[in-house]
Amino acid sequence: MTSRLNPYITFTGEAKQAMEFYKEVLGGNLTLNTYGSFGAKTPPGYADKVMHGLLETSAGFTLMGADNPPGMENNPGNNFAVSLSGDDAAELRGYWDKLSADGAVSVPLEKQMWGDVFGMCTDKFGITWMVNISEQ
Repeated sequence: MTSRLNPYITFTGEAKQAMEFYKEVLGGNLTLNTYGSFGAKTPPGYADKVMHGLLETSAGFTLMGADNPPGMENNPGNNFAVSLSGDDAAELRGYWDKLSADGAVSVPLEKQMWGDVFGMCTDKFGITWMVNISEQ
């Protein structure tokens, strides 16, 4: 396997719901492993929490996510974003429509000064997404 760079998002108890939502948006295969599925002593209240989630799509996207382990602080914020880019306008607009629904749009998906169509939104889980549609 070649090296790859992909986002890994941590959540505070809603990783299963978030990763399932991203699967609905992006398609692909989702694997979720809970803290309880490993058979080791599971922290109280964590048996059904996601220890590791992996979404791999036919478009080549990889997204990982998990619920924070006990005692680890989670500081969601604006220190990262997930970027979707390419030249398949219909596909990317479809992702945009689903990600921005029930979320907040900070930059509408429209033609920008660099010539591409770009938008930025925060989805219903507080994750910032950037969508860039390259103009031919």
